[in-house]
Amino acid sequence: MRALRSIGHYVKTTEKIYWLIAMFISAYSLVLLKTLPTNNFFMTMLVAILIGYAGAVIITLIDYHDLAAIWYIIAGLCVFLMLYTLKFGEAVTNSGGVNAKAWIYLGKTSFQPSELVKIGFMVTFAKHLSVLQDRGLLKSPLHIMLLAIHALIPIGLTHLQGDDGAGIIFFCMFLAMAFGAGIQLRYFFALFAVIGAAIPFAWKFVLADYQKQRMLAAYQLDTTDDSLKAVVWQQNQARTSIGSGGFWGRGLFNAPRVRDGMVPEKESDMIFSTAGEELGFIGCCLIILLLLFLLWRTLRIARKSPDLLGRSICMGFFGMIAAQVIFNIGMCVDLLPVMGVTLPFFSAGGSSAACLYFGFGLVQNVHMHPLSLTKVTVRR
Repeated sequence: MRALRSIGHYVKTTEKIYWLIAMFISAYSLVLLKTLPTNNFFMTMLVAILIGYAGAVIITLIDYHDLAAIWYIIAGLCVFLMLYTLKFGEAVTNSGGVNAKAWIYLGKTSFQPSELVKIGFMVTFAKHLSVLQDRGLLKSPLHIMLLAIHALIPIGLTHLQGDDGAGIIFFCMFLAMAFGAGIQLRYFFALFAVIGAAIPFAWKFVLADYQKQRMLAAYQLDTTDDSLKAVVWQQNQARTSIGSGGFWGRGLFNAPRVRDGMVPEKESDMIFSTAGEELGFIGCCLIILLLLFLLWRTLRIARKSPDLLGRSICMGFFGMIAAQVIFNIGMCVDLLPVMGVTLPFFSAGGSSAACLYFGFGLVQNVHMHPLSLTKVTVRR
């Protein structure tokens, strides 16, 4: 009886609509991966989703204030994982010039630590913002710079790994969390002015040749330049597959371009094109609507959060998901260059999928653990 009461209390306090959205998304992603010629992606995703749900439930059982209280352990573990990967990780290369040393091989499987570090960053950066608010330092130029340095650590480490796509996501999380904390707009204007001034330097000394080619090729997919043809191939095929699906699509298990492997990375970076060919405009819209609904509920939980710590955690998750959705769909429909960003909850990838559900669990945690005025006084 006690166990039943505990389960009943858990169900009563959880954000049930949020769970339902996640379950619909999980089911949809599994259906898409099941239609691919090999079932390996389906099984990997299924296991990752189960691990992710289990992790999310465990995370919701621990008050997010208690998690934030051990921020230094989380931060240390995140830095260790990134440095370990940089030193001992495995590089993934392809004909497009990519050479990202961002994976650790664990027996027959691999793990991408930066995905877990994104979840850790949600906690540590939220704690940083919360401490500054408690001390009245959110308007201090020095401490705003320290916040930027905090964000630069994972951004810089992912750049050294050759995974700038992850670095961009960290940057977007930083922007969303800082904006949600009420950082004054003049600091954002100053930041983008610095970035704008640094673009020529970055183009000449920071970006790799394949990254420059991707940026140039994204807006000239009909190029006759032989050096760019290999780069535009992926986006050309993805765009063609989406268009070939029409309004209703060719049907599940009945999409020739998907079955014949015409689209590179159709299970991961270009999963949106798989949905477009098989389920057409309707299928693509359903993906966008589900993810928008998830983002809306995330903002709703953030708005109802009793403190900046909880609100910042939610904003970090919002920034991560929103950025990945925009960049992934943008590159699939040729609005943005290919940058190695997956479609959240849909793209195959065990570590990415599981860690996204961990982040989902953190947001659910904020909803389930409202902070009383007594606790606020004690914790301060």
